Amino acid sequence: MELKEDNLINIHHFLPHREPMLMADYILELTPEKVVTSFEIKSDNIFVHDNRFAEVGLIEHSAQTCSSILGQSFFKGSDVETKVIGFITNIKKIEIFSLPTVGDTIISKASLISQYENICQIFCETFCNDELLIRTEISLFIQELKS
Repeated sequence: MELKEDNLINIHHFLPHREPMLMADYILELTPEKVVTSFEIKSDNIFVHDNRFAEVGLIEHSAQTCSSILGQSFFKGSDVETKVIGFITNIKKIEIFSLPTVGDTIISKASLISQYENICQIFCETFCNDELLIRTEISLFIQELKS
């Protein structure tokens, strides 16, 4: 998938994560049932070991990708800051096939399986070029933090 600057969506609108825990750079596509994200693996990432992005980093990236599907329902506009908190409630299935290296850009594609209020189950696959890195099914809970 080609990264076209004018089509990129700011991930900060849909995720509470910030550096050093932010594991997605851009949303490339977003609907109420589907999301596609990108993430460049940099050498200073906390999950890089021996020039490879560790398994835990792939899992966190998948979870952040998935949570932006549910997170968009809390987004009220770029001029309104909404604080949300989210949790992985369950990882039903996970398969890790390969680890990307520093300098790689990974692309994740997630689809909503089911949702009940602020709890959802999502299927996600992450690729580097055309190579499948991880496939997972994650359940998430997200809620708005009231001031």
